[in-house]
Amino acid sequence: MAKSTASETHQMPEGIPYIIGNEAAERFSFYGMKAALVVFMTQYLHLMGSTASDPMSSAQANANQHYFVSFIYLTPLLGAIIADRFLGKYKTIIWLSIVYCFGHGALALMGIAGPANWWLLAGLGLIGIGGGGIKPCVSAHVGDQFGVNNQHLLTKVFNWFYFSINLGAALSNLFIPWILKWYGPHWAFGIPGSLMALATLTFWFGSKKFVHIPAAGTQFTKDFFSGEGIQTTAKLCSIFFFIPIFWALFDQTASSWVFQAIDMDRVLFGYNILPSQVQAANPFLILILIPFFTYVIYPLVNKVWPLNPLRKIGIGLFITVIAFGCSAMIQEWIDVGQRPSIAWQILAYALLTSAEIMVSIVCLEFAYTQAPKSMKSMIMSIFLLTVALGNAITGTINHFIQTRSPLSKESSEAQKLLEASEVRASAHHETWFSHSYEGFDGVLGTDDDIVTHFTDKGVIKKRDVPAEESLLQAAKIIEQKILSSKGKIPITGAGTQLISEVKDPWGNPMIYRLMNGNTFRITSIGPDKIALTQWDTGIVVEYQESAEHNDSSPKKVTWLEQRKEALGFNEKSEHVYFDNEHFTRRYIAGGMYKLEGANYFWFFTGLMFVTALVFIPVSMRFQLRDEKKSKKNTSKLCSDGRAIEACEIFEQARE
Repeated sequence: MAKSTASETHQMPEGIPYIIGNEAAERFSFYGMKAALVVFMTQYLHLMGSTASDPMSSAQANANQHYFVSFIYLTPLLGAIIADRFLGKYKTIIWLSIVYCFGHGALALMGIAGPANWWLLAGLGLIGIGGGGIKPCVSAHVGDQFGVNNQHLLTKVFNWFYFSINLGAALSNLFIPWILKWYGPHWAFGIPGSLMALATLTFWFGSKKFVHIPAAGTQFTKDFFSGEGIQTTAKLCSIFFFIPIFWALFDQTASSWVFQAIDMDRVLFGYNILPSQVQAANPFLILILIPFFTYVIYPLVNKVWPLNPLRKIGIGLFITVIAFGCSAMIQEWIDVGQRPSIAWQILAYALLTSAEIMVSIVCLEFAYTQAPKSMKSMIMSIFLLTVALGNAITGTINHFIQTRSPLSKESSEAQKLLEASEVRASAHHETWFSHSYEGFDGVLGTDDDIVTHFTDKGVIKKRDVPAEESLLQAAKIIEQKILSSKGKIPITGAGTQLISEVKDPWGNPMIYRLMNGNTFRITSIGPDKIALTQWDTGIVVEYQESAEHNDSSPKKVTWLEQRKEALGFNEKSEHVYFDNEHFTRRYIAGGMYKLEGANYFWFFTGLMFVTALVFIPVSMRFQLRDEKKSKKNTSKLCSDGRAIEACEIFEQARE
C-alpha cells in the first residue's frame, strides 16, 4: 500500500533515485526535441510529404517555436489544479507522462502517413499538455518524500535534481542536432520519445517507494481564493509583470540565435559545431556559474552593496540588455558580410545565463518564500505563466513582422495538380505542369501573375514573377561586381548605388540588401507601389567560390540530401541557374520581413532596456512597503514583550 506520510528515517528516501533518473531522461527528451525543432521546420518539414514546396520562413518558424513554448508553460496551471485538487501529484505525473510520450510518437511519425503538418501540430500539442502539466508536480513531489528527520538532505537532493536537468539538456543539445543531420527527423524525434518512455517507466518502478500525498480537494480552492491568497498573488504579480520580457529574449536562444549561428564561423577548438548545438552552452554554463555566483560574486558584492532578491532581479534584467545587445552587434557584422566567430555568441550565452541565475532562479526563491505554505505549488505555476506570456510576445512579434505571400498554399496546389495529372514521367524525363496565381489586378493572364512550374513529382522547377527581367538585370550587375572584386559581395549601401538606374515595370527603384557573407537579395515593391506587401517580388542570389562538382574529395551524404534526391529535388529544380556556375538564383513573392537583421535584435534589446528601467522604481516601492509592514509587525511584537528573538533578527537584517 502506498505511503501517504514521510517516514521517520534519517537516511535518503528510497524513491529519490527514481525521481532523479526520471528527470534526467525527461529533460533529455524535451530539450532534444526542442533543439531540433526550428531547423526541422525550416529545412526538413517541406520535404516530409510526397511533394515539396518552398521551406518555412525563419520568422514563421520562430513564431511557431515560441507559441509552442508559450503553450507548454501555460499548462502547468492545469497540472497544478489537477494534482492539488483531484488526483494528487503521482497520478498526475504518470498519466500526463503517457500523453507526453504520445506527443513524441506523433513527431517521430511525420512523413510516414498523412500531412506532416498535422502530425507536427498534434505532437507539439500533446507534448505541451503532458510536458507542461507535470512541471509544477515533479519538484513538489521531491519535497513530499522528506520528513522531519531527513530535511537536512533536501538541499543535496535538489542540487542533484538540478544537475540532472542540466545534464539531460546539455547532452541532448549536443547529440540530437547531429542525429537530425545524418539520420533524419524520425530518429531525431524518435530518440527523445524513447527517453520519455524510459522516464515514465522509471517513475512507475518507483511507485511503491514514493510517499503519495493525496490531493487537497476543496481545501485547495478555499486557500487560493481566501483573502491571504488573493493578496499574495496580487503582490507577487506586481513583480512578475516585468519577467515576461526577460523570457521573450531568453528563449530566443532556441530560435533567432540558432538562425544567427548559421551565418557565423562555427569552428571552435577545431570542431565544426552545428547551429543547434550551440544551445548546449546554456546548461553547461549553468552548472559552472551557479556555484560561482553563490560562493564568489554574491559574497563580494554583499560587502559593498547588500543584495536582496529584488536587486538581483533588477541587475539580471540589465545584464539581459547587454547580452542581447551583444547578439545585435554580431548581427551587425553579419549584415555587412562578415562571418564572426561563434565565440562571440558563446559570450552572449555567458551573459544571458548570468542573467538567468539572477532573474529566474531568484524569482523562484522569492516567490516560494513569499507564498503561504498551502499555495506554494500554485504560486510556482503562476510564475511559469511569465514564461508563457514572454514566448507569446515573441511569437506574436514574429508573426506580424512577416508580410503575406500569395504562394502560401503552393504545396497543397501542387499536390492537387499531381493527383489530377495522369502523366508519369520516367526517371530521365521530367514533365512540367504549372499553376498561376492572380496578381495585384486580381485577373489571371496578365503581366502581374505569378506562375510556378512543377516537375512530375510536384517539386518546384521554376517560378515566374512580376518584374522578373528587372530583377535579373539588377542581379547580374551585382554578380559582375562580385566577380571583379574576387568574391566580395557589396554591402547594402554600395549595392543599392550600383543598381540605382534599374527600375521595375512600374517605375520603382530596385531594393538591394546584403543578407550575409554569401547571399544578397533584390526586391521590387510591385505594382501596388507600397513596400512590404504581399505583392513584393524579389530574387535571392547565393554566391559560391567554386562549384561543388569540382570537389573530388569523398563526401558523406546527409539525410537531407538523400531525401531531396528521392523527391527529385536537386539543386537545379530548387533554384534557377543562369550564366555562371558561381551563382544560384531563386525568385520569391511576398513573405518579406518588416523587421530583420540587426534591427530585429536591437528592437528586443530596447524593449528589455525600457522594462529594466521601469522595474527600478516599482521594486523600490515594493521593498519599502514590505519593510514598513515588517517593521510594524515586529514593533507590535516587541511592545507586547513577545518574540524578542524576532526583534533581534529584524534589527540584524535591517543593518
